[in-house]
Amino acid sequence: MPVAHKSIIVTGAGSGIGEGTARHLATQGALVTVNDINAEAGERVAAEIRAAGGQAHFVQADVTCSADVQALVAAAVQQHGRLDCVVNNAGWTHRNRPLLEVSEADFDRVYAINVKSIYLTAIHAVPVMRANPGGSGGSFINIASTAGIRPRPGLTWYNGSKAAVIGTSKSMAAELGPDNIRVNCINPVFNPDTGLAAEFAGGPVDEARRARFLASIPLGRFSTALDVAHAVCYLASDEASFISGVCLEVDGARCV
Repeated sequence: MPVAHKSIIVTGAGSGIGEGTARHLATQGALVTVNDINAEAGERVAAEIRAAGGQAHFVQADVTCSADVQALVAAAVQQHGRLDCVVNNAGWTHRNRPLLEVSEADFDRVYAINVKSIYLTAIHAVPVMRANPGGSGGSFINIASTAGIRPRPGLTWYNGSKAAVIGTSKSMAAELGPDNIRVNCINPVFNPDTGLAAEFAGGPVDEARRARFLASIPLGRFSTALDVAHAVCYLASDEASFISGVCLEVDGARCV
């Protein structure tokens, strides 16, 4: 199993891509810390992983709050004795609309959840990874978006936040490499089954909107949580021990 016995935090794991990633990592032997701000959703995912024979526990935390993230990292270390990987999956978008119509509160929220969360996990997890036995280090996998490199109109501030994730990931990789800490990011394409799909689309994802998004993906289908989970599992594994600073598009050639 590629991530057997690795202690991995997955943020925003109560639904969507985060849930699919947490479930898949557990099937591959990871010791998963399921995080979400929604306690009911996160507890459900962790319980279902355990019922299926995997190892998982839930920690409620707001990834925009330093004290919460510090407690999340501490809980993972207490539960599993170490921390090998953080999957920064928690994300949010303002509704698809002209850039001048996005409120200041929504702008602040999109950057807090999508970008500040990475700052906070770095602040609290890097010292722990540096202390891992034998200089084994660790890794961060930041879930960005195709929006960060091929933006769609109407999502300007979200697009900018994801571009920030991509640039930040590369800079982190360059700076933390000497500590044997790898940093990579993944760019999923639109997935109509996530909780934020209507916000991306600017309304309910009806057949017309589905067709418009699908037409931009050469492989002819949307991404799934499992598509992203497979990429996360590889990047978290020792098979990717020399992979750092990359941004992997899981997008069916959308960004070509």
